[in-house]
Amino acid sequence: MAACALVINLQTIVSRRLNPTDIGVVSVTELITDGTRNALPGLARILGDARSFRPEVSAEIEKQMRVITEGTALTYNVSAEVTYTREFVPLLNDAALTDEAFAAAADVFSPDTIAVRREPMTGLEDFARFLDFVPGCFVFLGNGKQSAPLHNPTYDFNDDDLVYGAKFHASMVRRRLPQA
Repeated sequence: MAACALVINLQTIVSRRLNPTDIGVVSVTELITDGTRNALPGLARILGDARSFRPEVSAEIEKQMRVITEGTALTYNVSAEVTYTREFVPLLNDAALTDEAFAAAADVFSPDTIAVRREPMTGLEDFARFLDFVPGCFVFLGNGKQSAPLHNPTYDFNDDDLVYGAKFHASMVRRRLPQA
C-alpha cells in the first residue's frame, strides 16, 4: 500500500508542485517488491526518471520527491530513502547548427517534407550527453509515413531510406568543411 501510494503521490509533483510554466516530467517506470502472490512484501523499490530543461526545476523535482517520500513513509509507518541521480539531461540544440541542419535538409528534401519543431520535447535521448562537450543539432530523419514510430514493437526500419540519411549528412559535411 505504501509503495502504491507513493507512486500516485509522486505524480503530483508536475501537476501540483511545479510552476505551471516550467516543463517537467516525473515517470515511475518500475515497482519491484520482494513479495509473492500470497505474501505481503517487506521491501519495495520504485524506479523511474525525471526530466526538465533547467537545473533549478530539476532541483525542485528532487526536493519534492524527498518531501513526498518522507510524508508518505510517515503516513504508512514505514521507512524510505530516495536516491536521485542526474543521468538524464535535457537535449538543447545549438541554434546556429539547427539552422545549418535545416539548410542541409533543404538541399536534399522537398520543402513539404521538412518541419521544424519549435516546442520542447521531453523525451530522453543519449545524444544530449554529447552536446555537453560539442555543439550539435539532433534531427529526426523520417522512415516513411507507413512506418510505426520508434520504440514501437512493430517498428521495422526501411533500409531503402538509408540513402536519404546519407544524402542529408553529406550535405551537412559539404556545408561545414572548408572547400579547397
